[in-house]
Amino acid sequence: MDTVFRDVRVIDGSGGPSYRADVALAGGRIAAVFREGDAGPRPGAARVVDAGGLALCPGFIDMHAHSDLALLRDPGHEAKAAQGVTLEVLGQDGLSYAPVDDRTRAEIRTQIAGWNGGGPGDTSVDFTWRTVGEYLDRLDHGFGGAGIAVNAAYLVPQGTVRMLALGWEDRPATPDELARMRQLVAEGLEQGAVGLSSGLTYTPGMYASDAELTELCRVVARYDGYYCPHHRSYGAGALQAYAEMIALTREAGCALHLAHATLNFGVNEGRAPELLSLLDRALDAGADLTLDTYPYTPGCTTLVAMLPSWASEGGPEAILARLKDDAAAERIRHVMEVEGADGCHGVPIEWDTIEISGVTDPGLAGCVGKTLARSAAERGEEPWVTARRLLINDRLGSTILQHVGHEENVRQIMRHRVHTGGSDGILQGDKPHPRAYGTFPQYLGTYVRELGVLSLEECIAHLTARPAARLRLADRGLVREGYRADLVLFDPQTVAAGSTFDAPRTLPTGIPHVLIDGRFVIEDGRRTAVLAGRAVRRSAGRRG
Repeated sequence: MDTVFRDVRVIDGSGGPSYRADVALAGGRIAAVFREGDAGPRPGAARVVDAGGLALCPGFIDMHAHSDLALLRDPGHEAKAAQGVTLEVLGQDGLSYAPVDDRTRAEIRTQIAGWNGGGPGDTSVDFTWRTVGEYLDRLDHGFGGAGIAVNAAYLVPQGTVRMLALGWEDRPATPDELARMRQLVAEGLEQGAVGLSSGLTYTPGMYASDAELTELCRVVARYDGYYCPHHRSYGAGALQAYAEMIALTREAGCALHLAHATLNFGVNEGRAPELLSLLDRALDAGADLTLDTYPYTPGCTTLVAMLPSWASEGGPEAILARLKDDAAAERIRHVMEVEGADGCHGVPIEWDTIEISGVTDPGLAGCVGKTLARSAAERGEEPWVTARRLLINDRLGSTILQHVGHEENVRQIMRHRVHTGGSDGILQGDKPHPRAYGTFPQYLGTYVRELGVLSLEECIAHLTARPAARLRLADRGLVREGYRADLVLFDPQTVAAGSTFDAPRTLPTGIPHVLIDGRFVIEDGRRTAVLAGRAVRRSAGRRG
């Protein structure tokens, strides 16, 4: 045996009662779970850790992560490693960096620089890959072949696929273009992606019809993957948007995982029971359905995402041209402030809810931490004038916090029987959302210990076994003999998110040890030099 954790409280991920045990590791796997009262000698090992007072559980799986470039830029990646995250799911919201060609690589780098950095001129990552398989290989061989900080799975991004097949045009795909998209999705799944994501309030993915999405989901179903949409509205049309995703995946025979499944804006206050009833009806009818949420009320995205979709047709340079044109800019303003842009979920924008969290141009840092309403008041101008100038000067790279959520919705949705945890953590910006550094200890410290929204055993199941089952991982997500030794040891009495909206990069407390493949990536509360993470690929094979 390599390591034994002696007399630890095991919360095994199943949702069942915890128990005392010695847990032994060997060769990167759990070799023995010797329960209190079991007959025979207790296991020994080269290293014995007295874990009295600590709980041991499977590593946390972040079902919605934006670490696509961070894992290749930052070997420490403490934002996730210190939380106990041992696996992240990348390629979210229909926009990521594979598959690409030279044209789309440049466009996508500009479009989501606010999420991930990596914009034009950023040389911190060498973009040498083109295919999904090449990107996953790059993760495997990060940092001189040593690997990456935590494990990572990948979703084929539907918006990027559409960008490859027909550019930024708002029109139906031709039969040949649809065939090309189906081919790209199939290739990504064959190369190891676990499913398909969409960002249906982001261009160009939002230009796809339900029929087009259904055809892509049929491909995903053949490979036993899942569809993970950021659907068409979390505001005025939220319930209809959820129903739309359920219907099209049932038509396609495809598993569905609803990304950051919440209900925001004033129109949805107190409406969580309606969403949960919709989900229950679908599950009772046989839907293969899961969801993830983060335990906070504000959202986080890019400022450019708030624009109406027609203003984004043609890509980043076309957006900037419209913003610089007074007539086009006035039309954009009217839609955003009066009609409610589809980019803002059909709700007229409230500038006092939009806080700038990051900029790519250091010269604009004075805007960070202020709402657009406040920044505009300080300048003696209308908020749209301030927003327009920021979009142009920062070349669409600004990120925002959007303070539009409702605590009662958050709590009710996280109790649901198919709920999992996802940080949706954007690591860029001077003042990122604290969920990037705090989601998993926030669940355990605030929503379990302080508020009692979930029991500890139930919450651990939400963060471990349930997402592992969605990802079809046969040897992760439970404390079981033979399973991979991706483990977290934490103190249930002290675990807490250190990150706040004022200090968002503060690390959590109460998580002294985190292991991946039996190797300590966090030891005694400190990041080690271990790079045990690798790409986790979809199991080989397809149906039919």
